[in-house]
Amino acid sequence: MSLTKLTSTYHRDTYPAISSTNPSLSQAGKTVLITGGGSGIGFEIVRSFAKAKASRIIIMGRRITVLEDAVVKWREEFQDTEFIAQQGDLNDEASATAVWDYLNSHQIFVHVLVLNAAHLFPRGPDTLQMERKAVMKAFEINVGGNFTMTAKFVNQPLRPAGEKLNLVNISTVGLHMNPAPNQNPYVTSKAAFTALLGRIADEHPVEDVQIISFHPGVLYSEGVAEYFDKDPYDWDEMALPADFAVWTASPEAAWLHGRFVWAHWDVDELKADKEITKRLQQETGFLKVGVQGLTEVSGTSFLKK
Repeated sequence: MSLTKLTSTYHRDTYPAISSTNPSLSQAGKTVLITGGGSGIGFEIVRSFAKAKASRIIIMGRRITVLEDAVVKWREEFQDTEFIAQQGDLNDEASATAVWDYLNSHQIFVHVLVLNAAHLFPRGPDTLQMERKAVMKAFEINVGGNFTMTAKFVNQPLRPAGEKLNLVNISTVGLHMNPAPNQNPYVTSKAAFTALLGRIADEHPVEDVQIISFHPGVLYSEGVAEYFDKDPYDWDEMALPADFAVWTASPEAAWLHGRFVWAHWDVDELKADKEITKRLQQETGFLKVGVQGLTEVSGTSFLKK
């Protein structure tokens, strides 16, 4: 069985176990912050958390008009959820920090952070022909910017002692499609941050902050439409990763703390598979970013016998 089909059932749309209307996945009483929530998959993730009855949803992005237009639509559809548009730029540490300063000053504590925003450039057939500044910008945003958001989230001054947090990271690690222009800086920077989150999860138990990264699938968004025709590909429904994000932010997914999974996989089959359970318990590097073909090597392996 291939890695992209770790379970026999391969979903392309939402289903009951991850449905945002499932009572066991309720986000009632929770405040959720979603980066890049004004359009594309982010827009649908906001809708799923609202359907899961989140009390407050904050959407963060660079284009305030896009965020405000989205908020108007959501307020009409979900009158029991409060929506807040917050302009913030992951490429600017001061800008990202200002978002958290605003929330703290208004006594707003965030329970769930969804890292959805990403920098997709530069693109090109030859990485070595790219400018260093352009390459590093991908890492500054996809690693540095997301690290700032993570650190500010976990270290919120308003966080009550013992309050568990949930962090969801959207990451397209491992997906290569032709004829798309080369996206090496994007893919490698997302892989780097996903690997970093795996290490952070090793340092913070699931009772402190539940951290799960997942691949959202193959989605026909506005950005994708610039490079692909719709007809040749079998695209996934946006509801799949949107509802999967809600599932990963629930206690139902706690056993995948620190791991990277695909939204396509059936969560019931995944949990029922004894071999997968065994590998999760015995292999610290299983379902984490690493070197293909190698298991994780511990420093204790080099100690004298």
